[in-house]
Amino acid sequence: MGQVLAITSGKGGTGKTTLCAAIASCLAAEEYRVLCIDADMGLRNLDISLGMAELAPLSFADVLFDRYSLSEATPHPEIPNLFLLSAPVVEQPETIRFQDFGSLLDTVREHFDYCLIDSPAGIGDGFYFATAYADRVVLVATPDPASLRDAAGTADQLRLMGKQALRLVVNRVTPRLFRRLNWTVDDIMDETGLSLLGVVPSDDRVVLAAAANQALIRYTDLGAARACLHIARRITGQRVPLLRIR
Repeated sequence: MGQVLAITSGKGGTGKTTLCAAIASCLAAEEYRVLCIDADMGLRNLDISLGMAELAPLSFADVLFDRYSLSEATPHPEIPNLFLLSAPVVEQPETIRFQDFGSLLDTVREHFDYCLIDSPAGIGDGFYFATAYADRVVLVATPDPASLRDAAGTADQLRLMGKQALRLVVNRVTPRLFRRLNWTVDDIMDETGLSLLGVVPSDDRVVLAAAANQALIRYTDLGAARACLHIARRITGQRVPLLRIR
């Protein structure tokens, strides 16, 4: 039985979508069968981060409303075992029943090892829609006090929903900034009340890969790409050291 992970954040601008795509790509590179679902209705960008911007992927609503089958999810053109269901253009979270989306995810678990859902940022209908039926939730924050506080508040909301398998990824880390702030990994966990899944460095190659319409793992194996590979391996249960930030 596969696992569903929702990738979310307390506010926009944390690089959540890029990380969702990069981690999914790395899981597929590790030979797991992976489905990405873009649940950020109205602001769908997961296809760009996956290097699939020139395609016309099916939406999860196409499958939900039986217009197409799950087996017709759009395959990645270069990465075997990686598939995408985009966000629908017309529908909004309030027009789709949560229970129906949950039933779709039950079917997804039967056919994929991992499903990563790109959740809208912030706490609203889209957030609850994307996280309600997830087995695990990954919160993405940047290394600044406001973002970490937002992550902690979002985690509190998730716990009220009964979610306990919560982990934190700190994105766009600059080691020099950490040194100047005199922060450690323990400080971050204390600030948010979350266990750390990974630390991802600030890396211009993330933008360059998207501009080249390539998945990050296909563009480079250094920097943020390597950090995402380590995160993917931790998700599968492997013991991999955290990126050194000091």
